[in-house]
Amino acid sequence: MNTQLKDANAELLRARSGCAGFDEVLGGGLPSGHMYLLEGEPGTGKTTLAMQFMAEGLSLGQKVLYVTLSESRNELLSVARSHGFKLDGIRILELQPDEQDLKPERQYTVFHPSEVELSDRVRAIMEEVEEHRPDRLVIDALSEVRMLAKDPLRYRRQVLSLKEYAPSNCTVLLLDDRSSRQVELELHSIVHGVIALSKIPVEYGKTRRCLEVTKLRGCAFREGFHDYVIRTGGVVVYPRLIASEYEEPPTQRGCVKSGIPELDQLVGGGLDLGTSTLLLGPAGCGKTTTAIRWAVSAAERGETASIFLFEETINTLIQRASGLDMRILPHIESGLIKINHLDPAEMSPGEFVDLVRKAVEYENTSTVVIDSLNGFLHAMPGEQFLALHLHELLTYLNHRGVVTLMVLAQMGVIGSAIQTPTDISYLADNILVLRYFEAQGEVRQAISMIKKRSGAHEHTIRELRLGPDRIHIGEPLREFHGVLTGIPALLGQGNGNGHGNGLRLGE
Repeated sequence: MNTQLKDANAELLRARSGCAGFDEVLGGGLPSGHMYLLEGEPGTGKTTLAMQFMAEGLSLGQKVLYVTLSESRNELLSVARSHGFKLDGIRILELQPDEQDLKPERQYTVFHPSEVELSDRVRAIMEEVEEHRPDRLVIDALSEVRMLAKDPLRYRRQVLSLKEYAPSNCTVLLLDDRSSRQVELELHSIVHGVIALSKIPVEYGKTRRCLEVTKLRGCAFREGFHDYVIRTGGVVVYPRLIASEYEEPPTQRGCVKSGIPELDQLVGGGLDLGTSTLLLGPAGCGKTTTAIRWAVSAAERGETASIFLFEETINTLIQRASGLDMRILPHIESGLIKINHLDPAEMSPGEFVDLVRKAVEYENTSTVVIDSLNGFLHAMPGEQFLALHLHELLTYLNHRGVVTLMVLAQMGVIGSAIQTPTDISYLADNILVLRYFEAQGEVRQAISMIKKRSGAHEHTIRELRLGPDRIHIGEPLREFHGVLTGIPALLGQGNGNGHGNGLRLGE
């Protein structure tokens, strides 16, 4: 069997959900002709995802049936219109109590509700399925069936009867809002797959939502939790990044220069392709400016650079760069530099990783600047997960031959009080440390490279000055000791002008 025919058969055996990220997690979609459980608390997007599933089926010319036990037809269609779903041709079976059932005289009976209402509703579903013979069936929601059944055994049997009665080619999606306080796993053994949607409350900012496929018989799928959001247009799932799936050795070797000879000399000739660099230092010492210099240098070579800002605004960055002879605006207009301003209170880690992946895979980005990791840290549910996310992201970027620059602001300004919010230095291939130091009654800045995995580099400490016209990198500060502590000691006599030889700036 040739590859095209094999791929075509594989496509026929899968029922795409209408959500590309969800299908990627599933390995191509839900295997057709089986029953699946979609469970989650109210507000997790079960109905929205089910409607996407229905709309996708309609777009493929399939017959679809939506059975609602809790919401009215008008409510469902209103939600569909708000997302822009095209549900022309959908068949909706509404099984809610009618007005006669709400009268007091109808509330007293010698029969248990499960013997009357439950049987009637299940029979109505079966009759509709028999008449319509759908390719896709959604039952929303099982909580109504469970409350009517009362007995777990009867509930299980009713679900089994629905499973057996569905056509062999019908893909069934059962929605459950977990209204029962007890976790009922009996249903998990009946269905072919289980998808769990959950909400993770945060102390500040947007609620984080995660999707997990806990079961999918006979198929490989992407395990773990995957971030997702609910937007106008439906549910958007961001599959968890697994760097090993994208392992592609760089097509070219070499290094990229910053455009400042002294800085390139300090880092050993430039930053190697497929490496990550951490710029570490207190606030305002020039970390972002130094990182942006490499992005501008990439644009000057005709390559694409993507900058992800968590703190600084885009206008402020443009003005500051222009003042240092980095004409960033023309490159933004040409599309060679792309700036994304992100709000850590509204951004999940999965969404951020997805933005970086799209920049690399669809925009041919060769240089990525993340400013700063402090904002990325704030977007995390817990500090202990930052290193795991970054490990996968940096490995992926390295495999793609991307030069990555990450800014991490330390707490404190001068002296031994400087602290790092989290230790991720072991993940970076290169580390540039920037510091303030005091000399001749003036607060100055210093820069040094203390780690480079891919080759040799200078072990010196150079002075860094921003402006007035550009970034200045001085000669090594050989006459000072303890510069990185913030309060250096002068070891040699100056040249008579009040400055040591090491403080002369390179032009």
